[in-house]
Amino acid sequence: MTDQRPIPVDGRSVLDAMRGRLTVSCQAYPGEPLRDPRTTGQMARAVVAGGAAAVRAQGIEDVKAVVAAVDVPVVGLWKEGASGVFITPTLDHALAVARAGAHVVALDGTRRPRPDGRTLARTVELLRAETDVLVMADCGSADDARAAEDAGVDLLGTTLAGYTGERPKTDGPDLDLLDEVLAWTSLPVVVEGRVHTPAQAAAALGRGAFSVCVGTAITHPTTITGWFVDAL
Repeated sequence: MTDQRPIPVDGRSVLDAMRGRLTVSCQAYPGEPLRDPRTTGQMARAVVAGGAAAVRAQGIEDVKAVVAAVDVPVVGLWKEGASGVFITPTLDHALAVARAGAHVVALDGTRRPRPDGRTLARTVELLRAETDVLVMADCGSADDARAAEDAGVDLLGTTLAGYTGERPKTDGPDLDLLDEVLAWTSLPVVVEGRVHTPAQAAAALGRGAFSVCVGTAITHPTTITGWFVDAL
């Protein structure tokens, strides 16, 4: 495969670059004014200028745009659909994200059936056979995280906590899930999902998160504007 990825910042490994620091998700939903790869790349440059240590991006063209725009690790994914397993749901999706240049491929890390019929473990195995990317499992529960660790992933995320029916949807990040997972895993755990304030991000790191990923509160002006409108 053609590797488009730049060397991580200062020659450090991807994990060293992310450890204890902020990852920012630069995504826009279909039909929104900012849904354009060039805009995503510009947004990525803006958040890196502000200190983001890594960028998370969705969609093949957006991943390519971000890889070309910044010299920090890129966590890539490909959403297909809007329910069930839709975050990089199949091996083909994962391979495409890797070939777009992502350093880390984020995929659905739940125990739900995947559209191509492969297990998570088999997906990870085949992805590793063709690429050298790291694999992040977006989990919805502690049981998901255990299964994902057994499947051989490199990072665990709390991304889907509150969205799969196994845990209640918390107002902020699910820090109780973080505590549960950290009690037994040695893998890096990324807190992602509903991190809306700097205080919440700091609390996640304080409780042992490897990195904190923030999206909406930084890069989704439509939602942020709505927060202010609702407050008024």
